[in-house]
Amino acid sequence: MVVAAVCATLMVSLGLAQSATAAPGWPVLGNGSTGSNVAAAQHLLRGHGYDIAADSAFGPATEGAVAAFQQSRGYGADGVIGQETWPGLVITVRQGDSGPAVAAAQSALNKFGYGLAVDGEFGAGTASAVTSYQSSRGLAADGVVGPDTWQNLIGENGGGGSGTYSLPIPRDALSRGYYDVPHHDYAALDLPVGTGTPVYSISSGVANQINNDRCGLGYEVVGDDGATYYYCHFSAHGAGSGIRVDAGTQIGLSGNTGNSTGPHLHVEIAAGGVNRCPGALLGPVYDGSTPPAPGDLPTGGCIE
Repeated sequence: MVVAAVCATLMVSLGLAQSATAAPGWPVLGNGSTGSNVAAAQHLLRGHGYDIAADSAFGPATEGAVAAFQQSRGYGADGVIGQETWPGLVITVRQGDSGPAVAAAQSALNKFGYGLAVDGEFGAGTASAVTSYQSSRGLAADGVVGPDTWQNLIGENGGGGSGTYSLPIPRDALSRGYYDVPHHDYAALDLPVGTGTPVYSISSGVANQINNDRCGLGYEVVGDDGATYYYCHFSAHGAGSGIRVDAGTQIGLSGNTGNSTGPHLHVEIAAGGVNRCPGALLGPVYDGSTPPAPGDLPTGGCIE
């Protein structure tokens, strides 16, 4: 016991003791804000009984709900979600829970590449994502999304410009091997998922809708990382055009529109003026490791 105490004292004196990482500050969201944090806040407001859409766009309806929530808690009712409002807004959730607060946690986790279905059901997949995220941030890996985990999830950027990426579909929609299947004649990726599968933005950036004979309904996302991401054959757009999205923001539903022989999601990544192999980026995201920068992705080897 004495030896242990001496060693602990020595470690502190030498600066070797492990220190807790300071939690990031809560972001400030107001009318005009967009992205995954807005979606999470909207889901949380729904969890508190406010009937608003979780559409990732902070408009008048969200502003009114925020002001009403603030008034009910005795906060300054300015309609802006900041340092005072966030701690009261978040709701602790754990495996077995369901509802809008779980959907909020799933939306926030998807900023960091987990590709969860935002279905409001806290099952094994969501629990695994929570413990993985907590471990990566030095938090207690208990699988419970409580105040500390919420502050890290919401406070961290999670955008593609910082090197964080999302799978384009829920992680459990397809097994890992599908991300290594070669495309038939050029660098791209076809993921065979049924119509109506949620599609997420791989990177943060500006999303523009596509609607033409070849791609059908889809999106072009001009990424903050310098790459351009293309998604084709949607059954429905899920976001506006010319808006900012985060990695993990849902942008639509998969389908069979355009030049398509069956329901699937077509993905292309262009960087440096050429198409790159999407699987070389998305495979590591699936594995929870750091992918190469888009400009370092191969241009060959993913073609039959």
